[in-house]
Amino acid sequence: MTRTTEPDRLPKATERSAGPMIVTEDENVLDDLLRLCAAAGTEPEVVFAAPPRASSWDDAPLVLVGAEASDRVRGAARRKGVLLVGRDLDDPEVWRQGVDIGADHVLFLPDAENWLVDRIADIAEGAGEPALTIGVVGGRGGSGASTLACALAVTSARTGLRTMLIDGDPLGGGLDILLGAERTGGLRWPDLADSRGRVNSGALEESLPRLDSLSVLSWDRGDSVLIPPQAMRSVLGAARRRGGVVVVDLPRRVDEAVAETLAQIDVGLLLVPAELRAVAAATRVASAVGMVLKDLRVVARGPFGAGLQDHDIARLIGLPLAGGLPPEPALADLLSGSGPPGSSGRGPLARFCKTFLAQALPTGGGVPV
Repeated sequence: MTRTTEPDRLPKATERSAGPMIVTEDENVLDDLLRLCAAAGTEPEVVFAAPPRASSWDDAPLVLVGAEASDRVRGAARRKGVLLVGRDLDDPEVWRQGVDIGADHVLFLPDAENWLVDRIADIAEGAGEPALTIGVVGGRGGSGASTLACALAVTSARTGLRTMLIDGDPLGGGLDILLGAERTGGLRWPDLADSRGRVNSGALEESLPRLDSLSVLSWDRGDSVLIPPQAMRSVLGAARRRGGVVVVDLPRRVDEAVAETLAQIDVGLLLVPAELRAVAAATRVASAVGMVLKDLRVVARGPFGAGLQDHDIARLIGLPLAGGLPPEPALADLLSGSGPPGSSGRGPLARFCKTFLAQALPTGGGVPV
């Protein structure tokens, strides 16, 4: 069984939902389910050899019913979140029992232990819809991708959404500096490099530096430049389970850790200055990133010449156009210390971020093009 693994420096989560209900009359099944609940970090309500109370049945976020106890819940009101737990995969009676009680899933131990721990942990963390996860990558070096990533995160946080900004580029200089949060306490990537398995999303959020309502995962000033793929998978998975918006600043290369990141991203933005060399470089970046991330869009950055408009850049690269960014002289002053990118809420960069987030935040489960 895969156990929950959290870095020693992560605090314990303080925000917990009620645990699942276990309905069984088999002590061995009970022992197994209690063990899995403990691995998921939650305490269940146990109903042993008796029908559950109607109020508990209705209120429990998840109900685990042993196959041997299915008769005890057959008359209960139909509801979502009921799992029937069996032992013998070849027993057709278990599947019939699952239909009789209206179970969402029929699962068998020990084969389904890993899946069940994750499902119980989702309940323990109060996990709902995963975060809209946006990756930002530069078409060439110095294109301003980090600035755009920060502005998207700041704009999202300003609207009241739970937002996390993740610095996925160890050679980028540190997004905490760009935000003015380099002296803010909290964990950085080197503290999380040993993360494996499932990281608690609430504990992660509580442990990171915060800029008002924005959580930031960046780098310290040490010489560590590696994110193990397993750590990226665990940390980004925890960030997504927390909901809201996650913005990831991506490097232009695709290694194993970046591939893990791209696999969890909903939509990518490729920032391309309006220069022919930048278009040529961005085409190569798009080819590498597009091998993993299918929804990649161009953000063209001006000034635009007569022969190279934003739609021309997208066409040459062969990607959809997310929008254009006209020149913004005031941005240089903003980055010199008067506030993080996007914090003023004014100018072309802020307007692009507002428009993009309004279109991309799912109203029906998708990210519109």
